[in-house]
Amino acid sequence: MADTNTIKRLTRRTLSGQIAEEIRQAILSGVFPLGSQLNEMELAEKFGVSRGPVREALQRLIQEALLVSEPHRGVFVPELNDRDLSDIFFVREAIEGSAIRRVMKSEALPEVSLTLKRLVVRMDEAARAEDWPLVADLDMEFHRELVDAAGSSRLSRMYATVQAETKLCLLMLRGGYRGSAALVEEHRRLADIIASGNVAAAVDELPKHFGDPVRIMHKANAARERGSSSEAA
Repeated sequence: MADTNTIKRLTRRTLSGQIAEEIRQAILSGVFPLGSQLNEMELAEKFGVSRGPVREALQRLIQEALLVSEPHRGVFVPELNDRDLSDIFFVREAIEGSAIRRVMKSEALPEVSLTLKRLVVRMDEAARAEDWPLVADLDMEFHRELVDAAGSSRLSRMYATVQAETKLCLLMLRGGYRGSAALVEEHRRLADIIASGNVAAAVDELPKHFGDPVRIMHKANAARERGSSSEAA
């Protein structure tokens, strides 16, 4: 008889968990723009539920940093400023640099390199199809694979704390890159350097890979303002 002791019981998704996932996807897809306010009562009516599970869902997303609660004002999708953006990428560079050093000195390097290159191929296909949400998801998966490959649960947990904010960053930076093709090429270059086994070159490439997020954000904001002005005209 098979030993089933290692099989884990499946957990049922709570109603608040389902609502949190719906709101999370709405935020990351731009349905709820940066800076917009989320009304608990309106959301409850939309989902056809009481306010309790909506309140729980909002609290969960606040803990993930996808939402912020402002006293006497309400709950909002955060608008990250220059300092926030710099700090997020500062933390990412520290975490991912540590992961790169460990992965490139391990026997897992060939397998990790293959995974990263496959993700770049998928990212290129998504870029050609002009599927920006998928490009952004694959961007996150690329870096998550790299961190998780280090085999440190603590490092992965640290990265998870900035992952949601990084997704918000990608929303803000959209339109600031030279194009999706440039984003794909940057990931291809980093994957190739990691595969080469040159640790110093890979660590040196990481800040170049991230670029100047503040400058990119300002460029994206300017592009959005031009678009708004054209629509108003």
